Amino acid sequence: MFIQTEDTPNPATLKFLPGRDVTGEGRPPVDIVRGDSVAHAPLAEMLFMIPDVERVFFGSDYISVTKSETSEWKHLKPAVLGAIMDFFVAGGTPLTEQIAQELDEEHEYEGETLEIVEQIKELIELRVRPAVAQDGGDIVFKHFDDADGTVFLQMRGACAGCPSSTMTLKSGIENLLKHYVPEVTRVEQAL
Repeated sequence: MFIQTEDTPNPATLKFLPGRDVTGEGRPPVDIVRGDSVAHAPLAEMLFMIPDVERVFFGSDYISVTKSETSEWKHLKPAVLGAIMDFFVAGGTPLTEQIAQELDEEHEYEGETLEIVEQIKELIELRVRPAVAQDGGDIVFKHFDDADGTVFLQMRGACAGCPSSTMTLKSGIENLLKHYVPEVTRVEQAL
């Protein structure tokens, strides 16, 4: 089995491509931080046995692993590669059940605001999410404040905590949304 690795814009995160489905097509990405329950994610459980692995993010065909600030990839990468290879060679399934998407505070949108939100979500899905996924992360729409035109988005995976994520939000995504959706005045990171 050959596993490709790719750097991400976040120096603390590497993207591992096992050449197999991880979450599978059509399933949402899964972001797990050390200390979260891993009962549904045997591969995450295995990776968290490695000291200094702080976050594991599963995309459709990749795994992003974030290390602690004190560790170095030259020491950690072989252990992560070995764990992923052993897991897949043994026939493991990374996720044992469908993960329910987080139920965020549901915002009810109506009329013109509903149309604006649908337009924002479509732009994120078609234009932003594929680019962010290439960097080993994901972006999730959280809320649109129609009173002041603010869009709240959450960066996940390699993008969470990435030094360039603020620039990505402000320069890239904010400009894109403002161009196509004039009602948008700014984009903020949701916590």
